[in-house]
Parts: sequence; structure tokens; C-alpha cells
Amino acid sequence: MAKKTVASLQKKGAKAFTKAIKMVKSEKGNYSFKSEMVPKDKVKDFFAKK
Repeated sequence: MAKKTVASLQKKGAKAFTKAIKMVKSEKGNYSFKSEMVPKDKVKDFFAKK
């Protein structure tokens, strides 16, 4: 799985993206992690939305 991520980041323009990981609390009280590849200028929006 990591090899695919690294290979996709080798493409032109890939430095404009960041992998953002957010901890999310479920209704039952458990925590899980949500990760997403987002453009650098949209990172704050990713963390602001619920």
C-alpha cells in the first residue's frame, strides 16, 4: 500500500499535495483516524470541517 502512495507522489505537481490525518470521535465514543491527500492550500479546510 505504501509503495502505491509513494509512486503516485513521484508525478509532476505532487509536491502541491499534503497527507492530512485527523482524529475523529464516533458516536459511541471511540476514536478513529481519517487520512486524505489534500492540496496544500486546502489543509485548513480539511481540519475545519467535521
